[in-house]
Amino acid sequence: MRIASLLPAATEVVTALGLADRLVAVTFECAAEARARCPVVVDTALPPDLPPGEIDAWVRDRVDRGLELYELDRAALAAARPDLILTQDLCRVCALPAGTVAEACRAIGTDAAVVSIDPHTLDEVLDAVAAVGQAAGVPGAASVLVADLRARLRAVEQAVADRPRPRVLLLEWTDPPFLAGHWVPELVRRAGGEPVAAADGGRSVAARWADLPPADLVVVAPCGLGLAAALEQCAAVAAQLPGVPLLAIDSARYVVQAGPALVDGVEALAWALHPDAVPEPPPGRVARPVG
Repeated sequence: MRIASLLPAATEVVTALGLADRLVAVTFECAAEARARCPVVVDTALPPDLPPGEIDAWVRDRVDRGLELYELDRAALAAARPDLILTQDLCRVCALPAGTVAEACRAIGTDAAVVSIDPHTLDEVLDAVAAVGQAAGVPGAASVLVADLRARLRAVEQAVADRPRPRVLLLEWTDPPFLAGHWVPELVRRAGGEPVAAADGGRSVAARWADLPPADLVVVAPCGLGLAAALEQCAAVAAQLPGVPLLAIDSARYVVQAGPALVDGVEALAWALHPDAVPEPPPGRVARPVG
């Protein structure tokens, strides 16, 4: 089976299922190993090197005018001859929407199966892993992977079950501040924290700094960005919320990407909240800003 992944999370799932060699098309945001192995058929229309506030303004303007945020190379997708295309409809800001993919499939004349990954909770993320495994013909491998992920989640929950639960404000953007939605509050809760100003299963929403509630810890997790960028944005958060402890996390991999690494994110957050209860995560996942 030839698989086209038009979503970084789907590429992560395919790789975790041991099917990386079946990928024939990926996106510009997918893992470097996948991009080195097969053509990139989805790119961003976003101009490079914009600061957070200008990125937000650019996205809002494009959405208001009905313009695409991503560019699909239809010729390259057709040349890849996929049997299975993995896409999403959860958030048009985060990735190419399924409607665009369906239109492209009609235009290039492919009869590839299209599976849309649209989870809103952590359990639905795990269900999506199983769905991809089923569509790719490896349901057994998917069952084993999901069982292992659930076991790790139970281990964390048991380790932090009797600990005090600090109030955690997780910001998915910093200019303006965006409050967490979808599965993100659940990550905090499973890690032994109490998420504040968050919407379980809902969309991330913008807020004003003055309206943010008190918190014992602010997690800086800018959507789609890694640990280095999160650490850079901590300075702006510290200026708005002086005296509040901050934690930066690789959001692109461990917070907003709906794949198996969300469990790594729970483990990393649990260590940050309860360092004597769970093992320290590998470097590169979370860090506290210096100064």
